Amino acid sequence: MAGQCVTKVELTVSCEHLLDKDIGSKSDPLCVLLMSSSDNKWYELGRTEKVQNCLSPKFAQKFMVDYYFEIVQKLKFGIYDIDNKTIDLTDDDFLGELECTLGQVVSSRKYTRPLVLKNKRPAGKGTITISAEEIKDNRVVNFEVEARKLDNKDLFGKSDPYLEFFKQTETGWQLAHRTEVVKNNLNPTWKAFRIPLQSLCGGDMDKPIKVECYDYDNDGSHDLIGMFETTMTRLQEASRVSPVNHKRSNYSDSITSSVVKAYTFLDYIMGGCQINFTVAVDFTGSNGDPRMPESLHYISPQGVNEYLSAIWSVGNVIQDYDSDKMFPAFGFGAQVPPSWQVSHEFPLNFNPSNPFCTGIEGVVEAYRMCLPQVKLYGPTNFSPIINHVASFANQALQQTTASQYYVLLIITDGVITDMDQTRSAIVNASRLPMSIIIVGVGGADFSAMEFLDGDDGRLKSMTGESATRDIVQFVPFRQFKNVSATSRGGRPHTEVQLTPWWPALGSRSLSPGYIGTHERPSQHEDGRGHRKAFEPGHVFGDCLRCEAETQHVLWPG
Repeated sequence: MAGQCVTKVELTVSCEHLLDKDIGSKSDPLCVLLMSSSDNKWYELGRTEKVQNCLSPKFAQKFMVDYYFEIVQKLKFGIYDIDNKTIDLTDDDFLGELECTLGQVVSSRKYTRPLVLKNKRPAGKGTITISAEEIKDNRVVNFEVEARKLDNKDLFGKSDPYLEFFKQTETGWQLAHRTEVVKNNLNPTWKAFRIPLQSLCGGDMDKPIKVECYDYDNDGSHDLIGMFETTMTRLQEASRVSPVNHKRSNYSDSITSSVVKAYTFLDYIMGGCQINFTVAVDFTGSNGDPRMPESLHYISPQGVNEYLSAIWSVGNVIQDYDSDKMFPAFGFGAQVPPSWQVSHEFPLNFNPSNPFCTGIEGVVEAYRMCLPQVKLYGPTNFSPIINHVASFANQALQQTTASQYYVLLIITDGVITDMDQTRSAIVNASRLPMSIIIVGVGGADFSAMEFLDGDDGRLKSMTGESATRDIVQFVPFRQFKNVSATSRGGRPHTEVQLTPWWPALGSRSLSPGYIGTHERPSQHEDGRGHRKAFEPGHVFGDCLRCEAETQHVLWPG
């Protein structure tokens, strides 16, 4: 049987003449991409950024899609006017949609069609344009950019500058990247960022690149400060770019760039990186009495509840990338025997010296056995379990290879008590090889979880420190529980958080040579997943996971 013909394509979206749903301003559009699964149900592939006060947006956020030549892949692009910070789009104004196939988009290269409403009537004069490009180059460009002596475009205060990078195409300039806005500053330094070389210049180092600098205005009437054209070759040959060529502009940009290979999720996995999966289950009183059918912990006659379904859904994906399939599983927020003290970090198997469960089946069984033995209580504190996993992720920084990545799955009903401490814990963990997936069960208000997700901007601690990257993915389980188990849309994605992490370390290699002859010893040294002495057969010279016999080493589970 012949193998499937698959390639990865990048989709760029723009719109024209959208409906204006806002009074006193313009719509704030966002595009969501859905794909039809094998059982004809729609699941979400991703979303663009929101563009403020704009009826003809050019979205900088791209969609990456696997294109199967022999399969009809149905797509739906939905445009919404975003007026709040919730992840749910049902409370946002619908501006129109387009249904098509990926084949239509790919074959057209630039696919423009009118938007329609739910009743299939035209959405005013609104149109959508999707450009497709096959991804053949996996290099990325790391940028550090600053500007000096910008023109002041504001009557009161100073300009609020941001940059847009454009790629030259056969039909004109296509937006490749948009930076953040630096408020009230004529000498801004933007945060370091990266752009795929394919998105910037199609992999051609001598292809023109255009950079535009704007003064951001809340009403969408952004003022052009200046612009210039360059190439990647010129950027790499010189540390400074000549002053931009624009009337009344006399400022200079300093751009530092480097082209590096962007390793994929598969590169890390095939290179030996282990994903260490930890489960944390909410046993607080807000879930309701487990003996009553209305409780989120009530196990139905069919033997399921949303907690169990979430464990299966995420765990079945993660366990393929863990060599020994041994997963520590914890509960929080319950009174635990025999002292009946409230614990925010107790093992589901009640064995502090070895909290590991064998496979996802073992996690499920431990949960079933634990549930009738604890008393649901409170408060709902996330920070203890986040700090627990972060302590192991911190030890992974001492390794010389990208060998360990930690994923914490928190399943909760949405009520959180220690928000300030949790924010600090997440900000601290953002510097570590670690991700957090929060699955919200039930129908509660998940606004706090969405805030932790940080999709609308980097999460900050109470002291104002920003997370270095977005490590939290919030998933309302009610939106995914009916999605086909074979579809990618029904499961949270860890690779989008793993792949940006290791490149930041620079010197880390992908050598699989760190895999030694570790065997699981009979017990922990201190009950926290590490030990001091190694079993017979450990080859120190071949194993990069430790440096000395007395060093604490993370368990591969």
